[in-house]
Amino acid sequence: MLAAAGIGSRRQCEELITTGRVEVDKQTITELGTKVDPASQEIRVDGERLPSPKRVVYMLHKPVGVVTTNYDPSGRPRVIDLLPGDRRLFAIGRLDRSSEGLILVTNDGELANRLAHPRYGVEKTYLVQVAGVPTQETLDTLRRGMHLSDGRVQAKRVVLRSTNKASAVLEMVLDEGRNREVRRMLAACGHKVHQLKRVSIGPLSLGQLLPGQYRPLTWAEIRSLEAASAAAGDSGEPASLPPRGRGLGRPQGSRQGSREGGRPARRPGLGGPGPQRPRRPGKASSWRAARGGGKG
Repeated sequence: MLAAAGIGSRRQCEELITTGRVEVDKQTITELGTKVDPASQEIRVDGERLPSPKRVVYMLHKPVGVVTTNYDPSGRPRVIDLLPGDRRLFAIGRLDRSSEGLILVTNDGELANRLAHPRYGVEKTYLVQVAGVPTQETLDTLRRGMHLSDGRVQAKRVVLRSTNKASAVLEMVLDEGRNREVRRMLAACGHKVHQLKRVSIGPLSLGQLLPGQYRPLTWAEIRSLEAASAAAGDSGEPASLPPRGRGLGRPQGSRQGSREGGRPARRPGLGGPGPQRPRRPGKASSWRAARGGGKG
């Protein structure tokens, strides 16, 4: 919370806490990891009140070659490099470097937990181009599930979208987000993934947003994601997220850019904005055969 407000690095903020310089509701807090609600609690550092952060959620079409992590020792282009401003943002879930498609970036930890945690079962839809043509038995295996090194995995739905002599395009729907889950499932069935693109998360669709483009979500879209996570969650979970205080403002409305509304993104590694989207390493995308029937 302190780091997100720009007080300092995480390590510097930890020092502020352990040395007794942070107060929550006029009580000095020295325990690291203490949870706070910025909407209802007053947080002070050295007696100065911390401003409440404005909640933002961006939808981004992650290009191939961009990593999701916020810290990359190799200095590769990151998802957060494609977004504007100096807020502390993070991606919800992950797409590996070789994959592209819809990813959400935010400063809202509660929403991130709702959309990424397996217990809430929010569906993610992928278009996957694989080597060879899967048989009906393979499709049934993906639907029934299988055991991988980190446990049992299962596709909620699998549809064979198109085929040719050497490859096929599948539409797969999963409600978990394990590391490289789609690729590992298909590899276990003998099919190497050539291209992987996430096209929807819950009710939110990537649409015509181009690689490298992004736009802020509307208030209605954020609410629809919250409702999807509440509907998919356990019966013991609350039906909706805790109410937001006035300090967590409504995200800006979508500003229309080329095609469906994505503003042109900055090129990875460059400081200023520009009209060009990032160059994508590797071969050009080849989703024409399946694009017309994408979910969402």
